[in-house]
Amino acid sequence: MSRKVLLIEPNYKNKYPPMSLMKLATYFRNRGDDVRFYKGNMQDFAVELICEDLIKNLNICFSEKLWNKYYPVFFKFIKSGKFEVFEDTDILQNEKLLEVIKEYRLKYTRKEYFSNPRFDIVCITTLFTFYWDITINTINFAKNLCKSKEKVFVGGIMSTLLPNEVYEATGIHPIIGLLNKHGDIDKDNNLIIDELPLDYSILEEIEYVYPANNAYFAYMTRGCINKCKFCAVPTLEPNYCDYISLKNQIQIAKERFGEQKDLLLLDNNVLASNCYNKIIDEICECGFGKNSKYTPPNEYDITIKNLRDSYNDRAYIKKAIKIYKKIINKIKDTNEKSKLYIMLENKNCLYHYTATKEAILELDEYIKPIYDKLFKPTQRKRIVDFNQGIDSRLINDENMKKLSQTNIYPLRIAFDHWELKKIYESSVRTAVKNGITNLSNYLLYNFEDKPEELYYRLKMNVELCEELGANIYSFPMKYHPINDKDYFKNRDFIGKHWNRKFIRAIQAVLNSTKGKIGKGHDFFEEAFGKNIEEFHKILWMPETFIIYRRKYDKNLREKLADRYTKHSPEDCDLANEWWDKFNQLSSSELEIAKSIIALNKFDDNDFYCNNKKVHEILNYYKIKR
Repeated sequence: MSRKVLLIEPNYKNKYPPMSLMKLATYFRNRGDDVRFYKGNMQDFAVELICEDLIKNLNICFSEKLWNKYYPVFFKFIKSGKFEVFEDTDILQNEKLLEVIKEYRLKYTRKEYFSNPRFDIVCITTLFTFYWDITINTINFAKNLCKSKEKVFVGGIMSTLLPNEVYEATGIHPIIGLLNKHGDIDKDNNLIIDELPLDYSILEEIEYVYPANNAYFAYMTRGCINKCKFCAVPTLEPNYCDYISLKNQIQIAKERFGEQKDLLLLDNNVLASNCYNKIIDEICECGFGKNSKYTPPNEYDITIKNLRDSYNDRAYIKKAIKIYKKIINKIKDTNEKSKLYIMLENKNCLYHYTATKEAILELDEYIKPIYDKLFKPTQRKRIVDFNQGIDSRLINDENMKKLSQTNIYPLRIAFDHWELKKIYESSVRTAVKNGITNLSNYLLYNFEDKPEELYYRLKMNVELCEELGANIYSFPMKYHPINDKDYFKNRDFIGKHWNRKFIRAIQAVLNSTKGKIGKGHDFFEEAFGKNIEEFHKILWMPETFIIYRRKYDKNLREKLADRYTKHSPEDCDLANEWWDKFNQLSSSELEIAKSIIALNKFDDNDFYCNNKKVHEILNYYKIKR
C-alpha cells in the first residue's frame, strides 16, 4: 500500500542539499510510496495543503472552470482572509462559491491540517545546533502533520549531538548517527538507507536553490581517525570506513537525472584511508581525471523521460515549466515567441499549478525541436572537491602526486591553529610541487587561539601565494561549541583570548572581502593591516570605520589614489582622529575604554562612564554610515 511520505528540511540557509533526505526519497520511492519534499515556511506549507484540498473540491463541485488557475489568489485568501485578493476575478459574484472558499479559510484558521493529518510518515533533517529555534519549531509543526507520532523521524547532525534536548523540546526520540542498519525505518525492509543512491529529483520540488548544485554529492570514506576537541565527526561518524564505492552511485544518478558537472565529496579524512589509491583511481574512472570535460545533458529530454516513467511527477512538472520559460526568454523572433506562449496558455502550461503531465507530454513533439535548436551544449571543465578538507599532517609527495591525477579544485587544507604552521607550510609546498596550485583552507578562530595567530596564518598564505605562484583562498571560520548547554542554541560563544568587539571586527572585515582572503599583499594589508600593530588597531576600530574604511581614512584614500577615484562629499578622516585620541589615553583610561569597547555595546544605556576623555572615544563607536 502506497504511503504518503513528507520529507522536510528546516528553512535555514545552507550550501549543500540534504543527502540524508535524498537517500530517504530513494528508499521510499523504491517501496512505491508517494514522496514529497518541502523546504520553506511551514505555515505556508499548511496553506498549500488547504489550497490543494479546496481546488480538488471545486473541480468536483464547480467543474465548469479549471480552478487550478486561481491557485495564487486562493493561497493569498486562505493565508490572509482578505477578500480584495478576488477583485480581479468573478468569484465575488458567486455566493455559493464564496461560502465554500470561506469554509476552507476556516479550516486553515482552525488548523484542520493538524486535526486531520494526511501523511503516513514525516522525516525531518537537522543541521547545526545554532539553528536550534527554527529546527525545533519545524519539528513541532511537522509532527502534527503525521497520522502517528511513531512515524515521525528526526535525524541529522543536531539531533545526533543533542538527542535528549531534542526529545525534551519536541517529544520525538531522534535517530542518532547514520541510517546504516537494517530496518532503520521499516522493520520489514533490509535495505541500508545510507548506502542508497541520491534522489536528485526532490531538489526540483522546492523554490530554494542550493549554492552547491550541478554536482554529484557523495562519500568515499566515513569518519575520521583524529579526535579533535572542536570537531563533531567522532560523535556523528564514530567508526572510520576507509572505502565506499562511487561508480555505482554515479551511474544510477547519471541514468536517471543526467550527467552532473562536478564531484563534491564530503569525506572528513580521505588521506587516512588504506584504499586511498583505489579511491583516486575510481574518481578518474568516473570521468573526473586530469583535464576531464563535462558536456551538459539535455535537461528537457531528462524531464520528459522522467515524466513518461512517472518518476516524481510533482518535480518534473515544475521542471518542465521552468524550461518553457527559458525557451520563451531565449526566442528572439516575436511572432515565434507569441505562438509558443499562446500554445502553452491553451494547454494550461504556463504555470506548474495548472500544468498536467499529460499536457506536457502532448506538447513534446512541438517543444523538443525548439529546445534542441536553441540550446547547444558546450564543454566545460569538471572539478573534484573534497569539501571538508585534507589533513595536512598526512600529506606527502606520493599522495599529492596521486591526487594530481584528478581535476582537484581547490585542494582544501585545514590550518586550524598556529602550532601547525610548519606542517601546513610543508603540505602546501608539497601540493604545489606536484602541480596542485589552486588551494583553499579553513582557518578556525575563537577557539583556544589568540587573535594575532589568525593574522599570522592569513599573512603566511599571502606570502606563500607570492613565493610559489599559487592561489590560496583563506576562509576564517568562527568556532562555535556544538554541545555546550549555554551556547548550542546560539552563536554567542567568545574564546578566552577574544572578546565580542574583536569577533565583530573580523566579521566586519570579512563582510568587505566576501568572506575570503586571496593572493595579493595590498589586498591583505588593506583588509587586516600591514603589520600586527595595524591589525590590533583594526580590532579596536569602530565598526563603521572598518566597513567604510576608505570613506573615513584619509591616509588610505591617498595610498589608493590610483584606484579610489569616486570621491564623496562625506569623505573625512575620522578613523585617524579616533586613533590619535585613543592613543592619547592614559593606561588607566585605556583600561576603562577597552573594558567597555570589548562588550561591543554602545547605546547610551549600555554602559556608564564618567571619564570625559573615554566618553569622547566611545562617541566614535556610535557613528553609523
